[in-house]
Amino acid sequence: MSAGVLRLFFALWPTDDIRRAMWKTGGRLHEVWGGRRMKPDTLHMSLVFLGDTPAERLDELRTLAAGQEGRTFNLGFKQAACWRHNKVGFISPDDTPPALVQLVYGLEEGLEAAGFHFDQRPYKPHVTLLRNTRCTTQVVFEPIAWHPEEFVLVASDLTEHGPVYQLLGRWKLVS
Repeated sequence: MSAGVLRLFFALWPTDDIRRAMWKTGGRLHEVWGGRRMKPDTLHMSLVFLGDTPAERLDELRTLAAGQEGRTFNLGFKQAACWRHNKVGFISPDDTPPALVQLVYGLEEGLEAAGFHFDQRPYKPHVTLLRNTRCTTQVVFEPIAWHPEEFVLVASDLTEHGPVYQLLGRWKLVS
């Protein structure tokens, strides 16, 4: 990352209890599928990935996020899966709540209107738990119920020991 550039994304950031449940599930998946586990402090659900972004635009992003009228919702995780093409093991919600889709689309529309570049692939909500893994069979784990109450802006610094994340802003979802 060059000076004055931040690698950024918006995400749902789990509470400590939810993070522990996800970490436990990652351990169960690792027993069966192998691979490399994600560090507990990096577990999250991405909303929009911006990638390399000029640091001087950070205040614009904070203002854009503060203008979102995101509503709370529930996420339930009962199954794990893999993307074979990149060997990523993950959990994804059983259903995608309309409020989650509205939050993502609201952020994307605001980013586009402000001239930000971001990953425009179709949104697939998931939490990555393993990398370099293989899905050989279905894995049973204790279901996870998550009620996110905020979304965050995160800076990611890629190091030789994996990513290091710094939260740059938090915004409440309303009931």
